[in-house]
Amino acid sequence: MTTTNHTNYTTETHLRVRYQETDQMGVVYHTNYLVWFEVGRSDFIREQGYSYQELEEKGILLPVVEINCKYLSPARYDQEVVVTTRLADFSGGKIIFEYEARKKEDNQLLVTGVTKHLWVNKEMKWVNIKRLFPDLFAKLNAVCTKKEAETHCSG
Repeated sequence: MTTTNHTNYTTETHLRVRYQETDQMGVVYHTNYLVWFEVGRSDFIREQGYSYQELEEKGILLPVVEINCKYLSPARYDQEVVVTTRLADFSGGKIIFEYEARKKEDNQLLVTGVTKHLWVNKEMKWVNIKRLFPDLFAKLNAVCTKKEAETHCSG
């Protein structure tokens, strides 16, 4: 389930920790948080009217070029988790997302993270979506311009 928070332009993705995501102690294995970030990012893009599949069909790829994850508290098997995804920085050449994962039951912060992506074509050459895909650029830029005054988003 995905909901969009229009007050600060975030997307919430609700997940339940699956057994396969945990280790023998029932704690979520650290790399699974990165998968959750991907799910949140996909939901965020979908909320803007696109899917990753559509982007790829248009010849746009978004490889992760940098990632940061800070583990604060463990998530455990069968817990409900809410992953919040926010567009932190955006330009015609890059896009940066910020994430928080919290336990749904008590809102305890489990992990925070950031991913940086470059807009590239299928040959992995950098592209400027402002020029190539102005409709997508406009939608993402609209999200940025509606954010707080300290936004880092730029055209």
